Amino acid sequence: MSKYLVIVESPAKAKTIGKFLGKKYTVKASMGHVRDLPRSQFGVDVERRFEPRYITIRGKGELIKELRTAAKKAAKVLLAPDPDREGEAIAWHLQALLDMDETENCRVEFNEITKDAVQAAMEHPRVIDRARVNAQQARRILDRLVGYNLSPLLWRKVKKGLSAGRVQSVAVRLICDREEEINAFIPEEYWSLTGIFTREKDRTEIEGKLAQYKNEKVSITNEESMNKVLADLEGTRYVVSDIKKKEKKRYPSPPFTTSTLQQEAYRKLNFPARKTMQVAQQLYEGLDIGPEGTVGLVTYIRTDSTRISETAQKEAAEYIAANFGPAYKPDTARQYASKGRTQNAHEAIRVTSVWREPDKIKKFLTRDQFKLYKLIWDRFLASQMSAAVLDTTTVDIQAGDYLFRATGTVVKFPGFMKIYIEGRDNGNGDRDEERSLPELSAGMVLELKSLTPKQHFTQPPPRYTDATLVKALEENGIGRPSTYAPIVETIQKRGYVVKEDKQFHPTELGFVVVDLLKKYFPDIIDIQFTAAMEDKLDLIEEGEGEWVEVLREFYEPFRETLEKAEKDIGVVEIEDEVSEEICELCGRKMVVKMGRFGKFLACPGFPECRNTKPLLEEVGVSCPECGGEVVLKRSKKGKKFYGCSNYPRCGFVSWDLPSNKRCPECNNVLVQKSVGGRGAILRCSGPRCRYKEKME
Repeated sequence: MSKYLVIVESPAKAKTIGKFLGKKYTVKASMGHVRDLPRSQFGVDVERRFEPRYITIRGKGELIKELRTAAKKAAKVLLAPDPDREGEAIAWHLQALLDMDETENCRVEFNEITKDAVQAAMEHPRVIDRARVNAQQARRILDRLVGYNLSPLLWRKVKKGLSAGRVQSVAVRLICDREEEINAFIPEEYWSLTGIFTREKDRTEIEGKLAQYKNEKVSITNEESMNKVLADLEGTRYVVSDIKKKEKKRYPSPPFTTSTLQQEAYRKLNFPARKTMQVAQQLYEGLDIGPEGTVGLVTYIRTDSTRISETAQKEAAEYIAANFGPAYKPDTARQYASKGRTQNAHEAIRVTSVWREPDKIKKFLTRDQFKLYKLIWDRFLASQMSAAVLDTTTVDIQAGDYLFRATGTVVKFPGFMKIYIEGRDNGNGDRDEERSLPELSAGMVLELKSLTPKQHFTQPPPRYTDATLVKALEENGIGRPSTYAPIVETIQKRGYVVKEDKQFHPTELGFVVVDLLKKYFPDIIDIQFTAAMEDKLDLIEEGEGEWVEVLREFYEPFRETLEKAEKDIGVVEIEDEVSEEICELCGRKMVVKMGRFGKFLACPGFPECRNTKPLLEEVGVSCPECGGEVVLKRSKKGKKFYGCSNYPRCGFVSWDLPSNKRCPECNNVLVQKSVGGRGAILRCSGPRCRYKEKME
């Protein structure tokens, strides 16, 4: 008989922990939550201090029976779910189901699943933290109060089957508001002027941008103004008027939080938020890495803290000194300030040992596991390295009343940049462009090689991507580390937004629901109100707030608003866009519908006629095989691909958008390929041909 029974959430975690503990321990998995509010009933007694009615989750009966049997055989039960609100609530529910004493020291938690961390945790169990449990309970009941009252209202007034979430609705609002900004945006014209100058002695080129006119910032708004500038510059001497050189330091980014990991994994690896968390969970719970056995490779993945333990800092410093030299190790270990109210009991997301280099364990990991592990390893190590030192040079070139400015940057000492540089959301890649300038001196006359005017138009704000939406949620205080990925996934499942070209577009349904909530439930859809509610939940967790009072303050005005809305809202009609496509089954004109994977055609005669078909969007390219139209299609999983409109007579398909050009080397069709967010090139579709060219 085992002396101790340890219960965790998942079989993978149980397997890893079981290998760290001796024969005295039996480790079992609860398979996540074991009790919850009923799915088919409201389950909250609002008149009795919001008392929840928890029931055993369907399908967990046999598992709970097995856990009870194991608990009776053990001298002590230790509950070890994840170290957060959700994990604390799972432990609390297990404690109740196993008839354990509430005052018992039974809760163990660890930030990483390594032998030392797990064994140390087993030696120091504590009582279950009711403040954490109450915070989780308050969130769960808040979401139930909103969902079970708002969703039926939307069914009756807008469309059957709709649902509204307390936090998800605010995320949809962000996307809808951004779309309205884009639609209202009026582009403004402006022009730039680039000069290429050369030194007389060796014809070395210097590129400068027109920056000033009569010592004021230059602004050229139309072609006529640009032509006047060009006329003024005819015959002008170009003289170096000023040279400024300075040294600047660039510091590393902090180690990952949940939010920044999701953002960076999207930018660098093209991982959606959900995929990032799935792979990160695998790395956290433990993987078999050969001779060392099964071990957790990264620390706990749901955190908003950037704190690093002294042990991890010391290990990183030793690794940096041994592998890069003392110059790459700062004199004092780096610590990073966390923003706002954070879970400082947690650390940032880091590797559990920096000595487990990505390439050394690559053969034991899947491709995605390796990519994400390397990203976390790189970021953590870089965060503990010396600053980079850059030499910057600014050269002013006077041309009469006009001034051109050339800049150059040279990396003097790479520091942390030798390992890692944070990605960007604007598509400019990871690294600052390194551009050196030739040796120049004040008073030197330069020869003009060319002047290139270019017309531009101001751009509307970009639509949200996975990365920028998660960033906006965090910056606005919407949700918490454990909820970002579920929010992004849920709003797509509900049909309120769709992802096109990696950007979120609101559907007509999304606009209708957001407009309705703005009008009748302004608090529910209000960003500041939702953020303030998150702060109240944090206070409950810290023992500074009373969960029943928080629920009462929310529910009483919400109930009044709900009653008024029920009377005031009429039935909202969402008119379908009518196409020219005729239903071959009943002769009606088909209408455009929005599904989970984008638009499709459906017969308006539903339910009598259930005919549907793909909406084929022409892309302005001729089929390279038969000359028909290439159209945009979607796979069963929603992934975009391109095919011929003459299918099945023509079987041409391509994952990449084909062009009307042929490869000059092998005559295969050229297709568009994105280049790391920096635009696109044309590349040969031939399997062995490497020809590529810039897009016009």
